[in-house]
Amino acid sequence: MTGSAADLSAPAPLETETALRQLNASLLEKARLLQSTLSSISQGILVFDAQGRVTIFNARACELLALPESLLASHPSVQALASYQVERGDFGQNAELVDLHARHCVLGVASGAQDGLPFHYLRVTTAGRTLEVNTQALPDGSMVRTFADVTDLVQAQATLQKNEERWTLALESSGDGVWDWHVQSGVEFYSKRLLEILGYDASDVHLQARGEFDKLIHPDDLAQLLRARQDHFDGRAKSYSDEHRVRCKDGSWKWMLSRGMVISRDAQGLPLRMIGTHTDVTDRKRAEVLIWQQAHFDPLTGLPNRNMLHDRMAQELKRSKRDGFQLAVLFIDLDHFKEVNDSLGHDSGDRLLVEAARRICACVRESDTVARMGGDEFAVILTELLDGSNLEGILQKMLQALEAVFELDKDRVFVSASIGVTLYPLDASAIEDLFKNADQAMYVAKGAGRNRFSFFTPALQEAAQNRVRLTNDLHDGLVKEQFRVLYQPIVELASGAVHKAEALIRWHHPTRGLISPADFIPIAESTGLIVDIGEWVFQQASRQVQAWRLRLDPDFQISVNKSPAQFQRRGKSKTPWAQQLQAMGLPGSSIVVEITEGLLLDTSASVADQLLELHDGGIQVSLDDFGTGYSSLSYLQRFDIDFVKIDQSFVRYLIPDSTDLTLCQAIIAMAHALGMKVIAEGVETAQQRDLLAAAGCDYGQGYLFSRPIAATDFEAFLSARQT
Repeated sequence: MTGSAADLSAPAPLETETALRQLNASLLEKARLLQSTLSSISQGILVFDAQGRVTIFNARACELLALPESLLASHPSVQALASYQVERGDFGQNAELVDLHARHCVLGVASGAQDGLPFHYLRVTTAGRTLEVNTQALPDGSMVRTFADVTDLVQAQATLQKNEERWTLALESSGDGVWDWHVQSGVEFYSKRLLEILGYDASDVHLQARGEFDKLIHPDDLAQLLRARQDHFDGRAKSYSDEHRVRCKDGSWKWMLSRGMVISRDAQGLPLRMIGTHTDVTDRKRAEVLIWQQAHFDPLTGLPNRNMLHDRMAQELKRSKRDGFQLAVLFIDLDHFKEVNDSLGHDSGDRLLVEAARRICACVRESDTVARMGGDEFAVILTELLDGSNLEGILQKMLQALEAVFELDKDRVFVSASIGVTLYPLDASAIEDLFKNADQAMYVAKGAGRNRFSFFTPALQEAAQNRVRLTNDLHDGLVKEQFRVLYQPIVELASGAVHKAEALIRWHHPTRGLISPADFIPIAESTGLIVDIGEWVFQQASRQVQAWRLRLDPDFQISVNKSPAQFQRRGKSKTPWAQQLQAMGLPGSSIVVEITEGLLLDTSASVADQLLELHDGGIQVSLDDFGTGYSSLSYLQRFDIDFVKIDQSFVRYLIPDSTDLTLCQAIIAMAHALGMKVIAEGVETAQQRDLLAAAGCDYGQGYLFSRPIAATDFEAFLSARQT
């Protein structure tokens, strides 16, 4: 075979013809598919070549644009189509738009599309149809233009807009403010009326930012608002409604009733848009508060009235039952009030009632309830009581407060009070029963002579009467020299020496016999008699230590207890103890003042000044019953304490390897580290003494050594020990 390489590579004529037929068939198939697609879609399509002539169109374009198919089939230019439309008047009132862009557009399409930029607009035809026109320029200079009939959509949107405008106008006319919240973006729009209600204006555009309006909600109301809104979002409530306070531009607060509803959601059901109103309900809320106030509080004194007292009682009874506390109900009736009211007039009577209410409130805690029952009767609820034994101090305080003079303009008036007391659950558990008991007890007090209190419970009543008798007898105790001072030795454990003693008061009642200090000291403290009694004990101890320093030991010390009430009720006429000792030729170190831990909790300047005064006078201070109260190292560091007394509760069961021994050792080590000496109380056995001595305790006091004894017996005790 002969021939060139070029001849060998050339395709045979038959192969070329076959390939062309296949290519043409493929093109025809694609053309049919394209035409089928163009015929089936709802949009009209025009395709222009780079020279601006129509190359492709569909029947829908002819229909929408009212153009004859023959015209488009002739491949007209842009200018030809524009001229045809103008001549036929298809543009109607928009003809000027076509005239302006005739050289570069058709049917009002801006020439920007021919610069490679997509363009979108709406056009209304002479037939009243609205077309959405989209144009896209292609890289080769050709252009695709689509037409869609959106008449129904545009009309629906217009109708919706008109309805919203009518709805807004209707709401604005009612005086409400309107808000429109686009939930996903957080942007919120407010009507002019809403801004006016709150004092804002259109310049406060920051309110439209995400979450800004929520910042105006009162902090106490925000959580409630968010819950109500979320309930509507989650479908638990058909609509949103909430009353809350909103901060106005001037800083004041207005109560607003906010109502709204989600009007659109996304495919997942999340809210997209929510509209609603704000109604100013400030006046209504104020009226409601006033009505509630008048229904539950006494207009004269501002105290809870009988209705509110009943509600408070129900709450407190539930709390007492739950927490295991007792509760006291007091009924108070002012004695001789009617005489004041009748003689001086109702205005003076009202002023007296207001002042009486103030005095009663000053006698109780903020957690207690004081109410006015009507007329000159008051009621008090005392809560969280462990028992009724500590009520007397409060009752005495009330009686004293109400019997003090009332200054009514130019008139000075004296009244008193009769108080009835009952306890829950000892006396009754029902509210009305407790009220009845307190009322009965009050009339018992009034019938017994007024200016006193009476307990409903027989046992407590007997105890109260006994305390009243003791109170009356205490006044005579000092005058008739019924008190005695005994002395209990304080032994130095290392050597057994005795050069210290504690002065302890005893009351020998002429008919009752020996009365325990535990019975009469609290009464003396509550009545203030403790000041005179304590002063008498100090003077007795001072004279005794003066004698014993001469006869027994030049460094002898006597400890004297000083009640917190003595610090708090210190009389201005009382000469400081350091000065009294100095006048007797005694150093301050001859007396030790014993105080309780509770006194150190008193943060008043008076207590601190008196402790400093003792220190400056050389009088030492001993902290009694250490470990049983409010022990704190900060108190020990703040005040100059010389001695710490270990309470007898730690000593009573003291044995080797016991927890009590460990505690005693810790107290001793701590006190010594702080420069203080330690006295152990209640030492009754030799084993207790030895364990304390081994732990380094400085002194011991208790029945192992001696009971409290008279001064002459004390001297005999020392003589016997020396022998």
